[in-house]
Amino acid sequence: MKNIFIILMFAFSCNCYANYNNPAHVIITAGQSNTDGRVPNDRLPEYIKAMATDTTFTTGAYKYCKIAQNRIDGKFRPYWPKSKRRAKPNTWGYDAVTYYWLEQLWQEPFYVIKWAIGGTSIEPSTNSDKSAHWSANPEWLSHNTATCEKGRSLLLSFINNIDGCINNTLSKLKNGYQIDAFLWHQGESDCTNGDKYYGNLKAVIAYVRNHLCKKTGKDYSKLPFIFGTVTKKNKRYNNEVEAAMKRLAKEDSNVYLIDMSDAELLGDRLHFNQISAEYLGKKMYEQIKEQQ
Repeated sequence: MKNIFIILMFAFSCNCYANYNNPAHVIITAGQSNTDGRVPNDRLPEYIKAMATDTTFTTGAYKYCKIAQNRIDGKFRPYWPKSKRRAKPNTWGYDAVTYYWLEQLWQEPFYVIKWAIGGTSIEPSTNSDKSAHWSANPEWLSHNTATCEKGRSLLLSFINNIDGCINNTLSKLKNGYQIDAFLWHQGESDCTNGDKYYGNLKAVIAYVRNHLCKKTGKDYSKLPFIFGTVTKKNKRYNNEVEAAMKRLAKEDSNVYLIDMSDAELLGDRLHFNQISAEYLGKKMYEQIKEQQ
């Protein structure tokens, strides 16, 4: 019995030591309002509510997940679901569920780099349009700057966020880091430019992957890109946008599409309700788990 006990203790200590010396997991997340989150926090799943520190579920902290959300200083804070809307910040999206389940899987600190703004398209509407866009078009980018610099490019803001996190935090981690997946939900605001969505989204994916390769010196050319369709109940549903998503997933073996065709929405007919947000978040988690 004594020998068995010693063997078990040795195995446990070796396993803990191995985990301790693994690179930190990193998830990058981007998109528009369903990524920013629009479900009120009082509709969080019970297993997430249990981590709240108040009765309205506006404050709390995940045990392991840290996030740098719409900031470029490279600083992370303990994660708790909040949108970037000033008027109604206490709302959540699908990714809150993804991060919860990743905590249960990894049982160690991990990092999320997120940039999400509601009502944003990839395709710039017109040359004179002053709104923000995700476009990776080289010519458009050459004439625009990041939104964090009072420009119009959301993609450049996202890249600045990633770079700030790498420079100021991730590169200083004792055991390094690895970026596991790129999570995305967007497309409603491109409903009037559905014919351009395939090329536009493909360019965004390529731009982020290529930048990560150059920035880190590692091969992220096959970084898993995980995203969901726009439900057909959405008032901004466009069949060309959905066809483009399916085409990308078919052509690229590292692009994973989650079917949200029949997803339920809030009363605004734009945003996932708590059932749909939880479903998408869990499916994204399962896809990341399969890659481990």
